[in-house]
Amino acid sequence: MTFPGRKFTSAGAYFSAYAAEVGRAAAAVDPAAVDRAAVILRTAIAARRTIYSCGNGGSAAISNHLLCDFEKGIQTDTSFRPRVASLSANIELITAIANDIRYEDVFVYQLRSLAEPGDVLITISSSGDSENVVRAVAWARDNQVKSIAFTGFTGGRTAKLATTNIHVPADNYGVIEDLHQSVMHILAHSLRMEGMTAERIAAVKF
Repeated sequence: MTFPGRKFTSAGAYFSAYAAEVGRAAAAVDPAAVDRAAVILRTAIAARRTIYSCGNGGSAAISNHLLCDFEKGIQTDTSFRPRVASLSANIELITAIANDIRYEDVFVYQLRSLAEPGDVLITISSSGDSENVVRAVAWARDNQVKSIAFTGFTGGRTAKLATTNIHVPADNYGVIEDLHQSVMHILAHSLRMEGMTAERIAAVKF
């Protein structure tokens, strides 16, 4: 049954059910997939390769938030110097590509211009099937750019095309986006902690 699947009597009652659904979906995310993503990102950062992110709508907001947490967060208290770019951030470029070419190419056009072998692409798509995201992952696969697909629902095409897939097994956009945001934070925090001493980790706020 699709969540929520019924009408709730109050916002508080829905909160309790929603929190339970987030917990259920989080428990079903594969930790090994998160580990695989961390290895890809760690390798790229060490090699001074660029990490790109992209998504539409709420996923675009997560993509832009990722830029902040990866670019600033990971290097705070560490010697790491990640290079990060959100392909969802430049509205002037996005609308120019969409208007003059096609919306389906707004991300792959940027990748063709910027990405190099050894770089990494993170895609964020609840359906995993947004055409502009699918084209970006397909291009990455064919051009030696590793990809990490954040997906929900049934995973879509990006789950199959990506180097690794972090899948949230849920069918509610809010739940999926909340957990995509959480995984993004977890990856940023984990990579940051790798470059910190135990004493420093205990002394600061994340």
